[in-house]
Amino acid sequence: MIRISQENGVRTLRLDRQEKKNALTGQMYTDLAEALESGNSDDTVRCHLVCGQPEVFTAGNDIGDFLQYAGKSGLGETPVVRFLRALVRNEKPLVAALDGIAIGVGATLLMHCDMVFASPRTLIRSPFVDLGLVPEAGSSLLGPQLMGHARAFELLCLGRAFSARKAEMAGLVNEVVEGDVDAAALACAEEIAAKPPEAMALSRKLLRGDTQKLSERVEEEIRIFASRLSAPETMAAFQAFMTKKTA
Repeated sequence: MIRISQENGVRTLRLDRQEKKNALTGQMYTDLAEALESGNSDDTVRCHLVCGQPEVFTAGNDIGDFLQYAGKSGLGETPVVRFLRALVRNEKPLVAALDGIAIGVGATLLMHCDMVFASPRTLIRSPFVDLGLVPEAGSSLLGPQLMGHARAFELLCLGRAFSARKAEMAGLVNEVVEGDVDAAALACAEEIAAKPPEAMALSRKLLRGDTQKLSERVEEEIRIFASRLSAPETMAAFQAFMTKKTA
């Protein structure tokens, strides 16, 4: 589930499915999307903060969701697609607090954040290619822009894990926090929320630039990702993953 709270202009979205390492379900994607969408028109929301649980931000998408789409014509208007589009259209500053694993969409989500704080035990990984898939959330465009081609290739294609320090050097993380990472991220979110909101919105929009290319890339990734779900090598990778998981 997603626990949503709001105080001092900060809407906190806390991933709370710790027994499954915060693996994201359709309902969780829907809740996240609705929170971002409603925040665009809510003047009381000046910043979003996304965080997880001790030792786990998220293990990424629930594999069961992947399997139910395999063999179908596409992802259509599924919750995950709604969430990816909501990320692109999000108009409020977005801050993330990472502690522990941030896998798959837990990694690509960070590229949409304005500030990212991580604990030293954070580990970021995107095993898309290992599962026969392709990067998502616009990361194939944002990753090279943010980190350069070589670092983006290492994370998104090789699927190598980035430690908190390596992610900081790559520009994916703003600050590695030795103490309470949630508190540090909340303090930053409250600092953002205290700024003049119109000036903040205009400044953020200038920094982000035209998001049309990003929107187009997200849609292209969705199409390719959906087609890959029924590819033989993807099905084989899923089977190997599930076999290893139940062994």
